[in-house]
Amino acid sequence: MNTNHSTQKISLYYHLFFVVITFIYWFSLYIYVPIFVEYLDYLGGAYTLIGFIAGSYGIMQILLRFPLGIISDKMQIRKPFIIVGLVTGVISCFGFALTESLSFAFASRVISGVTASMWVAFTVLYASYFRAEETTKAMGNIQFVTVASQLISMGLSGYLVSEWGWKTPFWLGGILGCIGIVMSFWVREVGNQTSNQKIEFKELRDVIKEPLVIKVALLSALANGVLFITMFGFTPTYALNIGATKDSLIVLVFSFMIPHAVAPIITGRYLLNRFNKWSILLVGFLGTFLFSAVIPFITNLEILYVTQMLNGYAQGMTIPLLMGMAIQTIPLNKRATAMGLFQAIYAIGIFVGPFAAGAVSQNINFATVFYLAGAIGLLGLALSIVWGREKSTHAVPLKQKSI
Repeated sequence: MNTNHSTQKISLYYHLFFVVITFIYWFSLYIYVPIFVEYLDYLGGAYTLIGFIAGSYGIMQILLRFPLGIISDKMQIRKPFIIVGLVTGVISCFGFALTESLSFAFASRVISGVTASMWVAFTVLYASYFRAEETTKAMGNIQFVTVASQLISMGLSGYLVSEWGWKTPFWLGGILGCIGIVMSFWVREVGNQTSNQKIEFKELRDVIKEPLVIKVALLSALANGVLFITMFGFTPTYALNIGATKDSLIVLVFSFMIPHAVAPIITGRYLLNRFNKWSILLVGFLGTFLFSAVIPFITNLEILYVTQMLNGYAQGMTIPLLMGMAIQTIPLNKRATAMGLFQAIYAIGIFVGPFAAGAVSQNINFATVFYLAGAIGLLGLALSIVWGREKSTHAVPLKQKSI
C-alpha cells in the first residue's frame, strides 16, 4: 500500500505563508551575527569566553535535535515545535536587548540554540508539502529562503549598530519574531498520515546504523565548524581590524552570502547532473580550506571581499548537499529522526569550532583562528576523498515498514 502523503495538495498560499515564517525564524537568529563577537568584546569578554559563548549556540542543538526528531516522528506532529522555535527566538533576542552582562549573553545564546534545534521540524514539515520524489526540490527551496534571510538580516546588522547602537539588531529580531509567533498558529500541517506510519522506537537502530547519515553528518560538522569560525564568527572582526567600519560590514556579508545562496542552486541544477556528489564535496572542502587559511595574510579589504566570495561559494556547495544526502536513503516516516541525528551531529561543529577558535586566539594569536578553520576544511577534503571511494554511497535505502 502506498503510504506517501502526496494525496493531500497544499495550496500556494500555505507554501508562501510558511516561507514567510521561515524567513522570520532565521532573521531573528542571524540579525546580530556579524557584530556578535565584537559586541561580546565590548562587554569585556576574553576571546576564550567569547568563543565559548558564540559556540554555546550549538550546545542545545547537540542535546535536543535528535530527541526532537524522534518525538516528532513518534507523534507525527511538527507545528508545535515550530511555535516553540519562534517563541524561544524572541526570548533570546529580548534577553540580549534588555541586559548588558556576559552571563545573560551566554543564557540568551543558549536559548537561541533551542530555537535552532527546532529547524528539524521546519524542514520535515515543509517537505510534507511536496510529493516524496520532490524532497530534493523542497530542501532546495527552504535552503534558499534560509540563506536569503541570513543575507538580509546580516547585511542590516552593521548598519543598524552604526546608526542606532548595539541593541538595535536584538530589538528588531525580537519584534519580527513576535509577528512570526502570531503567524505560526495558522501554519498548515499535513494531517493524513496514519498511525501505522509512525516510527517505533525499535526502528531507531536502523536510522542510527545507516552509514551514509553518519558520514555526511560528520562532514557537515566540519563544514559548519568552519562557517561558525569564519563568517558567522571571527571574519567580521578581522575585517574591522584591517579597516572596515561597522556599517561597511554589509559589503563583507554580501560578498560571502550571495555566492553562498547561489551555490546550492547551481549545484542542484547543473553540477549534480554532471559530477559525482563526492567530487563536488571534494571541491567545496578544497575551497573552504584555501579561502579560510588565506585570511590572515590579507591586509586589503577588497582582496578580503574577493576571497570570501569564493569561500561563500565553496561552503555553499557543501552544506546543502550534505543535508540532502542525509535523508536520501531514509523513508518518509523516519526522516525527522534521521534529520535530527544529522543536525545534532553537525551542531557539534557549531559549538566546538568557535570555542576552539576562541581558545587558540586567546593563547596564541588571532591569526590561528583562520589556520584552524583551514585545517578543518583540509580534514573535510581528506574524508571526502576516502569516503567517496567507498561503496557506501550506493547504500540500499531502509525499508518502509509494511502495513
